[in-house]
Amino acid sequence: MGSLWKAFKENRTKIWVGAVTLLLVLYLVVTFERSILLLSDANLVAKGIGAAYLVLPIIGAWALIRELVFGARTEKMAKVLEAEGGLPVDNLPRTPGGRIVRAAADAEFEKYRVEAEAAPEDWRSWFRLSCAYDAAGDRKRARESMRDAVRLFRAEPTAAER
Repeated sequence: MGSLWKAFKENRTKIWVGAVTLLLVLYLVVTFERSILLLSDANLVAKGIGAAYLVLPIIGAWALIRELVFGARTEKMAKVLEAEGGLPVDNLPRTPGGRIVRAAADAEFEKYRVEAEAAPEDWRSWFRLSCAYDAAGDRKRARESMRDAVRLFRAEPTAAER
């Protein structure tokens, strides 16, 4: 039982992503089925609602795939940084509730902002800046910075291409 618990703790995020993905896929399948039922109705209003309802699973599937790919690429970059010893160290002080102390995160953020400005074409600096934004509580900018890191990472030639 101990090894099962350990495996769960190590893969907790992946398990939750899998569960949420499964629920979303189920919802998208049911939505698609309902849209087909409405499209087959003789009433024109029902057909219109069915056509509009058909768009939901298409957008949902697109968003799901986009987010899963983003997560996989982010994880791949983190593994590369970990192997290089370049992951930012999480040593910021925390409140009794477990949140990072904002003033400490803001001070640490400055270091990573300067690094990203000095090396704007290095995905590693954008990855670390994204982590700093996240620690400072700015999720929107953290995501933007990580998207920049992913873009630069994908453009970087692999070891085989060098």
